[in-house]
Amino acid sequence: MAITAVDNDARSASLEKTGVEEAIEVVSVKPDLAYGGEDELPPPPDLSEAQVKALYRKIDMRLMPILTLMYLCSFLDRGNIGNAKLQGLTTQLHLTGNKYNIALTMYFIPYCLFECPANMVLKKFRPSRWLPGITLLWGVIMTLMGLVKTYPQLVGTRVCLGVAEAGLFPGVVYYLTLWYPRHMIQYRVGLFFGGATLAGAFSGLLAFGISFMSGTAGMLGWSWIFIIEGLATVAVGVLAFFLLVDFPHTAKFLTPEERAYIVHRKKYDNSSVGEEEHFEMRHIWEAVLDWQVWVHILTYMSIITPLYGISLFLPSIINGFGYSTPISQLLTVPPYVFATGTLLVWAIWSDKIKKRYPFILAGLTFILVGFAINISDVPIGAKYFGTFLVVAGAYAGFPGVVAWLGNNLAGHYKRGVGMALHIGIGNFAGAIASNIYRSQDAPRYILGHGIELMFVGIGFITVPLTVLAYKRINARRDALVREANEKGITYTPTELRRMGDRAPDFRYTL
Repeated sequence: MAITAVDNDARSASLEKTGVEEAIEVVSVKPDLAYGGEDELPPPPDLSEAQVKALYRKIDMRLMPILTLMYLCSFLDRGNIGNAKLQGLTTQLHLTGNKYNIALTMYFIPYCLFECPANMVLKKFRPSRWLPGITLLWGVIMTLMGLVKTYPQLVGTRVCLGVAEAGLFPGVVYYLTLWYPRHMIQYRVGLFFGGATLAGAFSGLLAFGISFMSGTAGMLGWSWIFIIEGLATVAVGVLAFFLLVDFPHTAKFLTPEERAYIVHRKKYDNSSVGEEEHFEMRHIWEAVLDWQVWVHILTYMSIITPLYGISLFLPSIINGFGYSTPISQLLTVPPYVFATGTLLVWAIWSDKIKKRYPFILAGLTFILVGFAINISDVPIGAKYFGTFLVVAGAYAGFPGVVAWLGNNLAGHYKRGVGMALHIGIGNFAGAIASNIYRSQDAPRYILGHGIELMFVGIGFITVPLTVLAYKRINARRDALVREANEKGITYTPTELRRMGDRAPDFRYTL
């Protein structure tokens, strides 16, 4: 036995640890060490593999459809301005020069600034109220955006939209880490983020259909795009109030025994004694000063910059190939359909082999080849094929980026703050992507594609460096475990919880 968690009245239990073969003695739960409401639940049952799969399918069926639908609306509402641009937005609101790019940018500034505070209040305000509430709010804002008459009004509603949407993505990813073990998380993030990929396909189809409403009630097609899609979001927000639940130990759609199993499985997912759940100021500083958060931010930006660039400007890029506006809207659909299939295959494969970095590198490779094709002077057919690679690489690679850091941060609040910093600061890349595709650079957009390639290059540096660092730290902790075994070094459960992902029994996911 490598490390012993010492406590009075202790009872031992072996547990499955990723990356560590030795069992670690687990103590009986005392009130100050109870995890996730387990002191209110019966003992966890022994379930067969088939029963475990059935249980997580049951959770998937309750959580994933509504979360995916909410994020589909989120991504649809932030990105539909790209379709609205082709439906008279720029001409009616006189968006000359870089005004359109500024309107895009003003969404991302509050979106990034409010993500971290939003994640910190998620547990306090309860996910079943907070997440539907902000969905309802931005749906109303989106609807009102269809009624704006001037450029300042457009910018103002884009700022409000950024504030309202800020809490959804980091909140849902953090929320999922409270339900699923870390090596089951990428598939769920993939399902959830698949809503964004489908949003890209729906956006083109909806814009094509709504374009025929242009002139109805004296409003052009762009107004109806915002109004109809905003009202749909309001409906989804109301529905979410009835479907979303809070935490595993309070989930009434599960039996007490099922709740006990989920809490027990999560408790021993990456620690021998569970994670810290209470908040202390040190959790913020631990996240801010953790090297891996900042390296992962660079990796995040290497994927998210191409993702936002292609999602916001794909209609314009395809329109630059020489197609009419309706055909350009329809031609945005196939790349997103291809990306959705790629995303799901990679997510399942990643969880199966319990590794994230191979699929991030694969996504970066797709993006590299796609942008290299589009920046070159090649036939239109080749350029359109390149958009398939960029969309698939960005959207399919992204869930792995988010899941990777989430897997490697321990402690509820440290993980919540770390992931909010990761996503919040990383999303400033959206502001960059909003300004690199300039109208004067059409149709080849050499500047925009070139900057995207630069960010991809950053990813090809940070991902291998992160893998090497994780391997070295894991090897060092293996040696520490052996040394502890030889010298009889012991740690109390409180000490192990406090150390979090720095504990000798924690192994980083590659």
